[in-house]
Amino acid sequence: MKLISKVKLLGVTLHTTLSMDQHVTDVVHSCSYQIRPLWHIRPCLTMEATKMIAQCLVTARLDYGNTLLLGKTARKLNRLQMAQNALARAVCQAPNSFNATDIRRSLHWLPIRQRIDYKIATMRYKVEETNTPVYMASLISDYIPSRTLRSSDNCLKLPLLFHFFKSFLRLAHLPSGTDYGFTVDLLQLLTVLNANSKRLYLSQHTDLSRHRHQHP
Repeated sequence: MKLISKVKLLGVTLHTTLSMDQHVTDVVHSCSYQIRPLWHIRPCLTMEATKMIAQCLVTARLDYGNTLLLGKTARKLNRLQMAQNALARAVCQAPNSFNATDIRRSLHWLPIRQRIDYKIATMRYKVEETNTPVYMASLISDYIPSRTLRSSDNCLKLPLLFHFFKSFLRLAHLPSGTDYGFTVDLLQLLTVLNANSKRLYLSQHTDLSRHRHQHP
């Protein structure tokens, strides 16, 4: 029996080292294949139609299985970011000299790294609220500290994701008197997040990126 170093499972290419290099390469090639013809037909499409095609053919590929890239090197995420930047320029018919950050902001698209964080935080909240899927709920348990802490009631094994999601709650501007723990109605919370938090978080991230470019 011949052993192989990689296998494609449910659309994700897995290597024996779990480096995800081949998966990123496949996604980038697939996105580039879809972006090229989009440039040719873009003058014949409206902005709304173009955004719909871009979301279905390219963004869906960038988002699929992206949670597996959590903690991977910036080099891998930058390759996917370049594909998203190329898509944004194609949608807005912008030349390469245009700042991709400003284009993404006009389209209300989060960068690749923030899309991963947002997706994981949302999944984590759904598991906490609905206890489904069971195979994920069984892997997450409350963290019991050795001493009493103010956050002991809500401190989890994934504190970074917890505090990240709590920051989304603060950005969402929920009505006064709302409990900012895990008691907010799931549907209400996700609706508010989609309407406000992603826009505010995108603005916050854009301002931070500009500050880093101005003050290296």
